[in-house]
Amino acid sequence: MDFDMAHYLLTEGRKEKVTPCSPSKEAYRKCLAETLLSNRTRILAFKSKPHAPNQGIFSEVFSDGASRLPKSAKPRRYIPQSAERTLDAPELVDDYYLNLLDWGSNNVLSIALGSTVYLWDASNGSTSELISVDDEVGPVTSISWAPDGRHIAIGLNNSDVQLWDSTAACLLRTLRGGHRSRVGSLAWNDHILTTGGMDGLIINNDVRVRSHIVETYRGHQQEVCGLKWSGSGQLLASGGNDNLLHIWDRSMTSPSGGANQWLHRLEDHTAAVKALAWCPFQSNLLASGGGGGDRCIKFWNTQTGARLNSIDTGSPVCSLLWNKKERELLSSHGPTQNQLTLWKYPSMVKVTELTGHTSRVLFMSQSPDGCTVASAAGDETLRFWNIFGTPEPPKATSKVSANVGPFTSVSRISGNSSLVKFWRGLRSSPIQCPRRRRGKRWGRRGEKLRRLEGPPDWGPTVEVGAMRGGVLED
Repeated sequence: MDFDMAHYLLTEGRKEKVTPCSPSKEAYRKCLAETLLSNRTRILAFKSKPHAPNQGIFSEVFSDGASRLPKSAKPRRYIPQSAERTLDAPELVDDYYLNLLDWGSNNVLSIALGSTVYLWDASNGSTSELISVDDEVGPVTSISWAPDGRHIAIGLNNSDVQLWDSTAACLLRTLRGGHRSRVGSLAWNDHILTTGGMDGLIINNDVRVRSHIVETYRGHQQEVCGLKWSGSGQLLASGGNDNLLHIWDRSMTSPSGGANQWLHRLEDHTAAVKALAWCPFQSNLLASGGGGGDRCIKFWNTQTGARLNSIDTGSPVCSLLWNKKERELLSSHGPTQNQLTLWKYPSMVKVTELTGHTSRVLFMSQSPDGCTVASAAGDETLRFWNIFGTPEPPKATSKVSANVGPFTSVSRISGNSSLVKFWRGLRSSPIQCPRRRRGKRWGRRGEKLRRLEGPPDWGPTVEVGAMRGGVLED
């Protein structure tokens, strides 16, 4: 092997031969370098801070994408798993088709125990007896507060409906002649009191006039056990023991005041429909619950009559309540768990289940602030659940006249008014404000039950007009 040749090829042979350029080409190269590089050796060389980029389409896309980034998750609401308070409710009638519990706008809870109606003031925890009816007309089958929070309607087993002034603890009038059997459901719509009976009739009563029956709805063949007016007061939902759900529209009222045709007749449930709840954030959304043979919660578009969803809960649905602040629905149930179930809407995922009752949870009612729920069950207990959060601090509001509600129209009639003779003609029979009897036991669970004293004697018989909301001077 010739090592000298190899060394030459590796060193001298690889050297590039530099060809001399002409003077004109050399001058052109220098001129080009001065023009493009400005005598700089580096192309990317910054002597000061670079300018901010111009706002263009790319910056807009970036900012829009940034705005869609997920925000911090909302903290989960703590829901106590046990009742905040438990009260005894002896002689509570264990009947699925009745409605014996209601919480008024005055923050007073009313409950019917047998033939007696009690009032529990949530602001101070005091209890009083409002009425105790005779066995011939009782027991009480339904109760419902008027929107003003002062007057209360009481349905009886003998088909009568009494209107009471809770502040004066006195009977105002008795509505008769509409139903032929017990009145198990009531619903207010301003001055209109709607009643549903075992006879299948639904009657709209104008409590301001003597001839109180203004409209009658005929669509159910068996007992009407659920009534709810929509928030607008235009639509009425009714459920019955005939497994039917009807939607009624007041604009379709018959001019003669006779029977009215329903807007929708919904036949999807396979058991009695008692639980009804209008959605507070979507006016045309109604939730309904079926009894033991159905066990479903169904959602309806009341504008079209279409069923939106149906969920099998696994147990009879006795009552439904919407959360006023969140998209949630609360349901109460019968065997086997006798629980309250909170659902997330519209996914219908279970948020929590509350247990404690040992019998079916027949009735539920919501406090005026929307946070607390009272439930009454066949185990003769009344329980309070802090399930919908804590109440918001009160806001400063302007003073409003106290005369609000269905009895406002006659609240300023004086003895010299020309309308006195008219109202005297509409007076009902003399009414006696009865002497109070000692109430039955109703107190905290586990405490020594005390007998509740009634207010002072109201004295002898007093004649009043058709409504005590207006003072009629003779």
